[in-house]
Amino acid sequence: MSDVQTEPGFDQAAHQTGQVAEQTAGRAKEAVAGRAAEDPSLAYRNRAEGLKNQKTRRVVADVLTHLFLAIMAVIWILPIVWVLLESFNKEQGAYQNTFFPTHYTFDNYVKLFTETDVMNFPQMFMNTFIIAVFVCLISMFFVLSVAFCMSRLRFHFRKTFMNIALILGMFPSIMAVVAIYFILKAMGLTGSSTTIIALIIVYSAGSGAGFYVMKGYMDTIPASLDEAAYLDGCTRWQVFWKIIVPICKPMIVYQAITGFLTPWLDFVMAGVIARDQRGWTVALGLWNMLQKEYIYQWYTRFAAGAVCVSIPIAILFIVMQRFYQEAMAGSVKG
Repeated sequence: MSDVQTEPGFDQAAHQTGQVAEQTAGRAKEAVAGRAAEDPSLAYRNRAEGLKNQKTRRVVADVLTHLFLAIMAVIWILPIVWVLLESFNKEQGAYQNTFFPTHYTFDNYVKLFTETDVMNFPQMFMNTFIIAVFVCLISMFFVLSVAFCMSRLRFHFRKTFMNIALILGMFPSIMAVVAIYFILKAMGLTGSSTTIIALIIVYSAGSGAGFYVMKGYMDTIPASLDEAAYLDGCTRWQVFWKIIVPICKPMIVYQAITGFLTPWLDFVMAGVIARDQRGWTVALGLWNMLQKEYIYQWYTRFAAGAVCVSIPIAILFIVMQRFYQEAMAGSVKG
């Protein structure tokens, strides 16, 4: 049996050492407090020094944050500036000796809209604009109608439908390209003369599945407004058109922007449906300008076309910016 027993003298010495340490710390605190009481400026200096250190750290953090944001802004805006300057480049071809052009001309824009024998860019631009306008209007009606039904009406299989729409939205749309093409082919809409109609149908039909954001916004509208309108004799259509739609104006602007952007940005669906140049959109036209048989002559015109495509989108964003921000805030709230 080998239990270790502590000697009484050792415990007493340890206890005395602890008492001495506590007394020393107490006297130090009393001394500091006494000096602060005798000299009030000492406490002020200590507080000022602490505030100065906090301010220094805050300034350093702000400088680093703004420096990082400035670098990211340059990285983001550099390609846009390059495309804009390249659209005025006087020299043809994709390979240049300098990163930025050295000689500038406006001929690229003139030739883009006048020389239409090889690439009819004005027709591509008008095709895309017509499709975008119709898709914008139709998609707004689809999304508003579906969102109103899901938000205000209660019927069988309502949640089932919402779950199915949510699950289908998780899959990329490219998975349905082949099926959509054969459906359009059976309807006789794959010809060159019906390409615009086919693209309007495809883009508009797919927009209704994105009703969740609009529904979230409608859920924030008090149901008491609907009940008061019904008591006043309004029909369901009048409640939808005169109460819900005006309140959802910010979200309508958001849906209009997204619906208008789809035809300008889509390449896959347009490439499958449009069989010849008469039905091309600007995405197909710009892509074909970079093919090896056209790239030397059309490279700078490609940059000019990219600038022209961005103009209507930029104008729409500038005009609708305030409503767009309100819409996004409302969708997050919903």
